[in-house]
Amino acid sequence: MPDARVQGAIDHWAPRFTTMGVDYNDFVRATRGLERWADWLDAWTVIADEHVELAEQAEAAGRGRTAGEAYLRATLCLHFGKFVWVLDGDRHRATTERAVVTLRRAHAHLDPAAERIEAALGPGVLAANLRRPPDAGGRPPIVVIIPGLDSTKEEFFHLENVFLARGMATLSMDGPGQGEAGFALPIRPDYEVAVTAMLDVLEGRDDVDLAQVGACGVSLGGYYAPRAAAFEPRIQAVAGVSGPYNFGELWDKLPPVSRETFVFKSGARDDEDGRARALELDLGGVMARVTQPALFATGKLDRIIPWEQTERMAQEASDAEFVLYEQGMHVCSNIPYRYRPLVADWMSERLGSA
Repeated sequence: MPDARVQGAIDHWAPRFTTMGVDYNDFVRATRGLERWADWLDAWTVIADEHVELAEQAEAAGRGRTAGEAYLRATLCLHFGKFVWVLDGDRHRATTERAVVTLRRAHAHLDPAAERIEAALGPGVLAANLRRPPDAGGRPPIVVIIPGLDSTKEEFFHLENVFLARGMATLSMDGPGQGEAGFALPIRPDYEVAVTAMLDVLEGRDDVDLAQVGACGVSLGGYYAPRAAAFEPRIQAVAGVSGPYNFGELWDKLPPVSRETFVFKSGARDDEDGRARALELDLGGVMARVTQPALFATGKLDRIIPWEQTERMAQEASDAEFVLYEQGMHVCSNIPYRYRPLVADWMSERLGSA
C-alpha cells in the first residue's frame, strides 16, 4: 500500500497532471506500485529522462516538432516530480532548474518566439515566459498567468495556448515562493509587488498592449491575482480559479504535503510558523478595492480549497461573476473543457481581443 503522501498526491492531483499535459500512461507508470513518498521524484525523473532521450533523437533526425513535444513532456514530468516534493532542498532546486532549461528547449521547437523575461525584486529575480499569438500583428492584450503554491510557469504551456488561440499574449510568471524565483524570494502576501515589477519591465514594448492587461490565477494564485488587481491599476480584468480567501483558515484540512510545501516555500521554521504565515494571506479588507471586472470559478467537489472561500471573493468585489461547477474538483482539473474556455472567452471579451 502506498504511504499517505503518495496516496494523497494521487487522490488530490491526478486530473491536474493529465489536464496540464502529462500522458496518462506516464502517470500510471510513475504511480503504479509506488509505495514511498521518498521515491516520488525518482519515479518521475526516470520517465523525464526517457522523453529527453526521445527529444534528442528527434533533433538529430531533424524532426523539430517531435523533439519539442518530447521536451515538453519531459518538462512536465520534472515539474510534477518536485511540485510538492520538498524532502531534499538541493534536489528540489536542481530539478526546478532542469525543468526551466527543458522547457526552453521545447519552446525552441514549438514556439521559437517565446521569450524569457526577468525582473529584479529585493534580493532576488522574478522570471516569466512571454508568448504572443501566432502571426500576431500590432499589440495584443496580455494575460498574466499566476501559479499557486506548487505550480510554476513550466506547468502552463497548454493553458497558455487557450489564451493565445483567442488573440491574447501570455506572461506566465514565477513570483515569490514559486519556481526559480522562490530560490531567493519566499512566499509573501503582497504579491502585487511581483506583478508590478514584471509589468514595469514590459513598459515601452511595441509588441504587447499594457493598456489591456488581464490577470488569471489558479489555486493559491486565485488569491494572488485579485490581490494584485486590488493594488495594480494596469490590470483591467481578473480571473481566479479555486482561490482561497484566507489560506491560513484552511491549514488543518490541507493535505500534509501542501502544508510541508508552504513551510518550505515561505521560509517558515515549522508547522505552526507556517500556519501563522498562511494566515497573512488574507483578502479581508482587500476585495473592496477590486473594482475591475472579475470572474471567480471553482468546483463544488474541491477538497483542498472549499468553494465557499472562492465565492466570498466574488461577494465582496464590486463587479464580479461567480461560477460553481457541481462536478468540479480543485481548479476544475477534471473538467478543463468547461472552465478553460469560460475563463479565456471571458478574458478575451473584457480585453477586446474577441
